[in-house]
Amino acid sequence: MKTLLTATAVALLAGAPAALAQSDDTSPDAVGPMVTEDKIDTQTFITTVPNANEFEIQSSKLAEEKSASDDVKDFARQMIEDHTKAGNDFKAAMSQGQTTASIKPAGPRLQPKEQQMLGELKSASGKDFDAKYIKMQTDAHKDTVALFSTYAKSGDDPAMKEFAKKELPVLKMHEKHVKELAVAHQR
Repeated sequence: MKTLLTATAVALLAGAPAALAQSDDTSPDAVGPMVTEDKIDTQTFITTVPNANEFEIQSSKLAEEKSASDDVKDFARQMIEDHTKAGNDFKAAMSQGQTTASIKPAGPRLQPKEQQMLGELKSASGKDFDAKYIKMQTDAHKDTVALFSTYAKSGDDPAMKEFAKKELPVLKMHEKHVKELAVAHQR
């Protein structure tokens, strides 16, 4: 269970970057712009990951406080732990990257879409909060797995490509766990 939760956290970390991956989700809860190419460039990957990670941490901190369900709170705690680790792993990969020296990752500041989603979570409570949080995590993980999978296959920086490959199994586990939460919390 801990491994599954760890994977879920990393997936959430990558939630925002995933927004750049292929997706046919046009709902207002979608994480951000989608990239339809079969390749993600290093700059896009590097500038997206920190924002996504911060969203995962902040939204999961809200879930720890506001969720009505122990399983959602457990998931959120694991997301915070895993995304903190993934953030550190990302920084290490950046320092080893061959093409990353001139690229400055976006800081932990959230993009407007992520700020809007956090606002929605802040105004929700109880089962409504759980439903919104689970939906946002589900969408983010779908996109994040696509983003990391694409970069792991086609990325041009060896260190960042290795980071993506290393995080991908964890992200897939997060995606699986959040889908299980969605089933458990169907209305």
